[in-house]
Amino acid sequence: MQNQSAYLLKAFEFEIRDVPMPECGPDDVMIEIKHVGVCGSDVGFFEDPTYGGFVKEPPLPFILGHECAGVVTRTGKNVKHLKEGDRVAVEPGIPCGKCDYCLEGRYNLCDNMIFMASPPFQTAALSRYISYPAFMAFRLPDSVSTLEGAMFEPFAVGMHAAKRSGIFLGKTAVVLGSGCIGLMTLLACRALGASAVIIADLYDNRLAKAKELGATAVINSSRQNLMEEVLRLTGGKGADFVFETAGSKVTAAMTPDLVKKGGKIVLVGNVHEDVPINQLQLNNNEVDLLSVFRYHGIYPLVLDAVASGKVDVSGVVSHTFKFEEVQKAFECALNEKQTAVKVAIEF
Repeated sequence: MQNQSAYLLKAFEFEIRDVPMPECGPDDVMIEIKHVGVCGSDVGFFEDPTYGGFVKEPPLPFILGHECAGVVTRTGKNVKHLKEGDRVAVEPGIPCGKCDYCLEGRYNLCDNMIFMASPPFQTAALSRYISYPAFMAFRLPDSVSTLEGAMFEPFAVGMHAAKRSGIFLGKTAVVLGSGCIGLMTLLACRALGASAVIIADLYDNRLAKAKELGATAVINSSRQNLMEEVLRLTGGKGADFVFETAGSKVTAAMTPDLVKKGGKIVLVGNVHEDVPINQLQLNNNEVDLLSVFRYHGIYPLVLDAVASGKVDVSGVVSHTFKFEEVQKAFECALNEKQTAVKVAIEF
């Protein structure tokens, strides 16, 4: 077997290199990667290797990719729940399991978390083979493809946001942003019983995808008044839940105008600047303001939702490239944001 990895050499430049096969430890599985999703954070590193502030001087060259699924080719001696030939989806964060956050079950907040493709951690999905802790590899049933398995990670973000909000049957949600995470949040809200999910975005093609995936109404905020439309669609009350997924300070600042009295705002997107929020408005309307960081304990729920046929995560994928076309894949994700809702790479 020959291993290869796609290295980010510098901003905007990849190179595929032959690399040694990874060692499979006693608690690990060797995985032949079949599909990888290109995340917004991957594109951020592609533009600026210091993205996210993880490190001031990134250890270039560097491997990206954390949304992945593949086939087990080897198991460590202590691994009992997986075998060679099993197809698996990978949860890309490895918590320490010992800190207060881990012991509380909120391992997404673990200070010692090793997250795939986040500097300086070098194990990442844009490789033909990886070795990974078996307890974070989830076996896929025959009805679930590895493309769907690679989409578990962004769907887990949307599902964590929806579950954290407490949305339930009969409630109304507004999702700001119709990119991948916005669409995954839409799918999660509908799966949990929301009666109406309104999606707002700047681009018609993204809104068309939202309608295809179950949005009950869409708003093009480049030519429609967002607040007026939300109020019109909710009988003048606002939405029970508002999810900001665009990572925009403009839309984040608007959330108090869109939420119903006693409702909830969930900040999902990462805004890299200060956001002016009308705190008095929040207080007067007794609105809950929640934030989201990754997810915890969500993968089994995601797997069941997709395996049951209730959720079509592969419907979010708009473009697919071969591993050898990794440079083109990232350029597409960066430069064609209006049409490239979700880019996937297949091996």
